[in-house]
This record gives sequence, C-alpha cells and structure tokens, in this order.
Amino acid sequence: MISKQLQIFTNSTKETLVLGKTIGEQIDVSVILALNGDLGSGKTTFVQGLARGLDVSEAYYITSPTFTLINEYPGRLPLFHVDLYRLDNVSDIEDIGLGDIIEGQGVVAIEWAHKLTADALNEHLAIEFKIIDDECRDIRLIAYGHAAVILIKALERR
Repeated sequence: MISKQLQIFTNSTKETLVLGKTIGEQIDVSVILALNGDLGSGKTTFVQGLARGLDVSEAYYITSPTFTLINEYPGRLPLFHVDLYRLDNVSDIEDIGLGDIIEGQGVVAIEWAHKLTADALNEHLAIEFKIIDDECRDIRLIAYGHAAVILIKALERR
C-alpha cells in the first residue's frame, strides 16, 4: 500500500548528495530505503549523502559494496549499505544475512532492491532514480508505511 509520494529533480551530483544528507538528517528510527535505477543514476551518490546526514564520520569513504555486498558504517544509527547487483537468485540474498539486517536496528539502504521478492520488505521508502541527462536526475520517493511517510513529510516542509 502506497501512502505518499514525492518527486524531486536534482541537477548535479552535489544536489543528489545534499538530498541524501537531508534525508539522513531527518531519520531518527530504523528504516529501509529500497533504491532502484540504472547504473550511474545516483544511488551510491545518494547513499554517500545519507551517510553524512546520519553522522557517519568523514573518515569512512562510502563506496558501493558491489563485491562485499554489505558495508556497515557507525553513525547516529548504524547504516547498512547493501548492493544486490551481482546476486542472481533469492537463495544468494538469503545467504548474505539480509533478513537479519532488515529485522535489526539501523538504516538499511539497498541498491538494486527490485531483486528482492515482493514480500521481503514491508514498510520502507522506495527511491527510484531516473537519468534525465548527464547531470539531471528524476528521483521519486514512494512511502510504504508510517516511518517512510514521516520522512517524505519532513522533506516537503524543508
């Protein structure tokens, strides 16, 4: 059930970083962010900003965990950055312990979240990245559940 939606256009990498940071600053409870979009659409850039908004130290360089699959960063809330790009089936996803992370405490940002089964995520904030041109991105936020609605409302007030 979709509760609320918001569409945002960013016109540079910096604006995508700022969007992630702004969302991170608003988070005060565990939440799952399901990120989808083509390669180069801004998912990892967004998570870099998200980490800064969650007060992850600048000492941590945030990269896509394409080969490690999951990176964890300490902040106000722990940030789990997950990349499902290389995984092909549900059993691979189960093997990396994603279920435990989703059920735990923290912020879980999942790149290529469309690879999860439909029932894998209950409440979450879906973030769809679409490339408009070299710099511009169409970013659509779709809330599924109370915590995600609160995040979208906080963004609308800013």
